[in-house]
Amino acid sequence: MKHSVTELPFNSFLGIEMASDPAQLLRLPAGAQYLNHLGTVHASAQLALAEASSGEFLLRAFGSASGVVPVVRRLESKFRKPANGAVTPTVSTPRETLEQVRADLAARGRAMISVAVELHDESGAHTLSATVEWFITRISNATGNV
Repeated sequence: MKHSVTELPFNSFLGIEMASDPAQLLRLPAGAQYLNHLGTVHASAQLALAEASSGEFLLRAFGSASGVVPVVRRLESKFRKPANGAVTPTVSTPRETLEQVRADLAARGRAMISVAVELHDESGAHTLSATVEWFITRISNATGNV
C-alpha cells in the first residue's frame, strides 16, 4: 500500500519529493539532471511532476486503501514559460466533481475524473498548465491493496 506517489519507483527515481507547503503537494527539486539542451527544466520532467501531482491529489482525496485503482487515460498540457530551478504544482478539481466520482464509484464501480495542474518554478513563473484525466475502477477483490 502506497501512502504517497513519491514511493512509486519511477517517481522515486526522478527525485520527486513531498513539498514543504501542503498546498503544493509535491516538488521537483533543482538539479542538473532535470535540464534540457537550453539549460531549463526538461519538458518530460515537468510532465512527470504534473502526472504525479494529480495522482497524489487523488490519493489524498480517496485514500490509499479505499479499494479503487486509478489509471491515467489522457494528459493534455501547455508549456507557458521555461522553468528554472525547483518546480512545484498546484492542483484543483471542483468539490462537486469529487462527490460525483464517489457516487459513480458506488453506483457503477468506475468513474472518470479530470485534475487540473499548474506548475510554477522557484521564481514564481507559471511554466505549465495540464489536465490529467483518470479512469478509476473499484477492485473486485476487497482484500487487494491499492
